Amino acid sequence: MRVVVFFLALACFAQSPISLFDGKSLNGWHSTGRARWSVEDGDLVGRQGPAGEAGDIFTDGMWADFDLELEWKMKFPGNSGIWFRFVSPEEAYQADIIDEPSHPNVYSGSLYCAGKMFIAENKQASTVVKDGWNRMRIQARGEEIVVWQNGKEVIRVRDGTFGKRGSVGVQVHAGKAFDGMEIRVRNLRLRPLK
Repeated sequence: MRVVVFFLALACFAQSPISLFDGKSLNGWHSTGRARWSVEDGDLVGRQGPAGEAGDIFTDGMWADFDLELEWKMKFPGNSGIWFRFVSPEEAYQADIIDEPSHPNVYSGSLYCAGKMFIAENKQASTVVKDGWNRMRIQARGEEIVVWQNGKEVIRVRDGTFGKRGSVGVQVHAGKAFDGMEIRVRNLRLRPLK
């Protein structure tokens, strides 16, 4: 009986997932740069600005330790990613969504750290669906960061560069090489970790 009561007490303290995007509006988000952001068919959609400019969109809320799940779809060629622990362009991590010749054999799910570039690379092309939806999960707990792509763990690292609370965001990269790119994200659910 005590064991059951203990686990029920733990369940009461467990954080419930938070939906970061309502599928109808950009409420709870703010953008920077010139990229164009919209909501289409229940998806958060990002495209380059009129002259191929970059831009980002961020949650108003901030978290340090969390478990984030989402789905993404890219119109390639493209360069995007999911920002987390974002404080500024100089203080953030990003789980990349990438497919470009300048980074051959580096696939979506690779981990970028501001000031260090890639600190871990996903080398498994089979973990990416190029013409459809992909599931990504990012867990950040202290210095440990784990990224799963379509159910397969692709990154596990320890890095203490940035551990402060920061926003979650989505990037649209600039450049002619990504002309016509489109990133779609949906079902963003974050569970804070204590």
